[in-house]
Amino acid sequence: MIRVFLVDDHEVVRRGVAALLDAEDDIEVIGEAGTAESAIARIPALKPDVAVLDVRLPDGNGVDVCREVRSGLPRLACLMLTSYADDDALFEAVMAGAAGYVLKQIHGSDLVGAVRTVASGQSLLDPQTTAAMLQRLREQAARRDPLAALSEQERNILDLIGEGLTNRQIGERMFLAEKTVKNYVSNLLSKLDMQRRTQAAALSARLRMDRRG
Repeated sequence: MIRVFLVDDHEVVRRGVAALLDAEDDIEVIGEAGTAESAIARIPALKPDVAVLDVRLPDGNGVDVCREVRSGLPRLACLMLTSYADDDALFEAVMAGAAGYVLKQIHGSDLVGAVRTVASGQSLLDPQTTAAMLQRLREQAARRDPLAALSEQERNILDLIGEGLTNRQIGERMFLAEKTVKNYVSNLLSKLDMQRRTQAAALSARLRMDRRG
């Protein structure tokens, strides 16, 4: 039996979803809440298998509820339910550990299937959505660490550029041919979206100051 908890601030929606799910032999709705506060208080006590969470709630949102309750119940599958296709909300839901994200316009049979899918430990996120999430994560990492795309060798060369060394001097320091260093420099400039060596030197100097300060 799949035990489900419903969170939606619209009572009519909750009743409709509860009736739909309770009609299934293998699904039981064990609790409901209309606010984030009530959900966070009740879900840990009831320990459902699946929480169907409205993204927008009067005192918060389903994403926060998902993050909060899964910190204590890591095996809980959270299925986000929303009226709007919102990329930001989807990203936040995935980062909070949600197993799936469906629109309220979904057909009843599809919602039942979605509950069964996430209850079995599977994700409802399609490959395209997953790829978009990973790309966004990479972009965030790059913003936090501007050198994220560089190899260790390229980072070392960037440090030496920051010290004002020429390609020949870098080659002597790192036991590399001057032409090899030139190729490394071209690659790192491309990865950093820079055109000039002076830009790389300025970045290296700034990062050195950040590490000191």
